[in-house]
Amino acid sequence: MSKRPKLSFWQIWNMSFGFLGIQFGFALQNANVSRIFQTLGAEIDNLAILWIAAPITGLIIQPIIGHYSDNTWTRLGRRRPYFLAGAIMASLALFVMPNSPSLWIAAGMLWIMDASINISMEPFRAFVGDMLPDEQRTMGFAMQSFFIGIGAVVASALPYALTNWFNIPNTAEIEGQIPPSVKWAFYIGGAIFFLAVLVTILTTKEYSPEELKSFEAEKDENGKPIIVSDKPVPNSSFIKVGTTLTIIGALITTITFLFNLEKELYIVGLISLLAGILMYASIALRSKGSDKNVLVEVFSDLLRMPKTMKQLAIVQFFTWVALFAMWIYTTAGVTSHILGTTDTQSQLYNDGADWIGVLFGLYSGVSALVAFLLPVLAKYTSRKITHAICLLFGAAGLASIYLFKDIDSLWIPMIGIGIAWASILSMPYAILTGSLPAHKMGVYMGIFNFFIVIPQILAATILGFLVKDVFGGESIYALVLGGASMAIAAVTVLFVNDVSASKKSKKI
Repeated sequence: MSKRPKLSFWQIWNMSFGFLGIQFGFALQNANVSRIFQTLGAEIDNLAILWIAAPITGLIIQPIIGHYSDNTWTRLGRRRPYFLAGAIMASLALFVMPNSPSLWIAAGMLWIMDASINISMEPFRAFVGDMLPDEQRTMGFAMQSFFIGIGAVVASALPYALTNWFNIPNTAEIEGQIPPSVKWAFYIGGAIFFLAVLVTILTTKEYSPEELKSFEAEKDENGKPIIVSDKPVPNSSFIKVGTTLTIIGALITTITFLFNLEKELYIVGLISLLAGILMYASIALRSKGSDKNVLVEVFSDLLRMPKTMKQLAIVQFFTWVALFAMWIYTTAGVTSHILGTTDTQSQLYNDGADWIGVLFGLYSGVSALVAFLLPVLAKYTSRKITHAICLLFGAAGLASIYLFKDIDSLWIPMIGIGIAWASILSMPYAILTGSLPAHKMGVYMGIFNFFIVIPQILAATILGFLVKDVFGGESIYALVLGGASMAIAAVTVLFVNDVSASKKSKKI
């Protein structure tokens, strides 16, 4: 078998350029959706539940898109059709979102927008595994981190720039309407999203299925080819996991009802219950000879996922609880804790919200700069140690926001968050791809998203409760909690088995 050829710097640049547009969509969403929700009348303790659409969408969309992109080949290629379809839909959603006439329409648009972005984004992760040999994958994901950082810098700061440089108002004339600066930021973001993805589609040629099969198989730490068995998973495994999920879901739902707990907990219970039912549905489909059904295949791959992926799941859980807390509560926490205002119509609140966008852009800018340093640090230490160090910087930055009394000084903790963000976007994926077979790259990247989405769903269901009933409405404490969660992630990554690193050490 042949080996994947190394690509030049500019080839890696072109194949990653689409992430610039994808991050425009995510950055505008992360920095402005809570602001849109509050402007349309959302209460502070309801923000988390309104955000639940985004992670649920990813939970459903990404493994399905990953499965189909693994098994797709068209004139446009394997992954590129999904890049294009997602870009078109996401761009349209970005145009519609800031014109939502009511809160629930805005929540629905978040669902559509996030689904569209996920359709484009998921195949981009698998794209690195398809196109690059293992020794270039850290650089490949670092390049994606660079474009994510650049896109986020510009997109996050757009409302502020439009107001302060082009005199577009950041307050609306009529109460309950979205400010013009936010609307124009979304319009610009929609255009850039589509154009950036188009650059990757037009400049990067994918390997054909025959070429992919001819490449040398990835090997584990013992020098053996990495093969995730395609043998059918026994029905007993489906029954065991399905029964467990069903019981957990039923218990959560029942306890929530009997003790009149926060309604957000119903979401956790119903998702667990639904997953258990789908496990049983998979057994029924298999009994009818439908082993190639997408539902059966995704659940089968989930049940036989590699050990490294299971270990990384723990790291991802604590990491993304922290990030979700930051995205939901930074605007509310900073404007109330530092500026002392909760009036979303006030000039003070909107100036603060604009500045939060700039700060989000700052941490993304730091991540863009740090991205190219990560492969160097990983070379002299390891990918695990590199990720742990970066996460500790992020934990310190996020928790320390509570200590600041001047909003202009918040650039200091954002540096730590930016360092962590650069690593979060690259190191887990670089570690993961070394444990995955080429023909399952897409579906496993989609399944890996479970461990980003599930903590976000849990965070969305409990953070609102904590802010309202434990933290006395002080959302700044959600950021402190997020810092603690990221610190735990930094410790757990040290216990992950990096297959590629183990293989290299054995050769030495």
